[in-house]
Amino acid sequence: METIKYQTSGTCCKMILLQINDDETIADAEFLGGCNGNLQGIKSLIKGMKIKDVAEKLKGINCGGKGTSCPDQLAKCLTEYAAAKTHS
Repeated sequence: METIKYQTSGTCCKMILLQINDDETIADAEFLGGCNGNLQGIKSLIKGMKIKDVAEKLKGINCGGKGTSCPDQLAKCLTEYAAAKTHS
């Protein structure tokens, strides 16, 4: 299992902490800041999902005209993680 710590940008949530299983599924997620109820819902929905599937579903979601959102930042985190794994 690997732990990811991701500094967000442009959202109320300031940090995302993820635990990724060896089979590239999400074991757990924690969001620091942001809309607690919504982020608990996202956490519940993404547990056990493949990182690629989560990134594809959440990429590009916009919140309040910010050009990003907590789900979009999660997608960016997972995309960067996957790219780094591919190049290592």
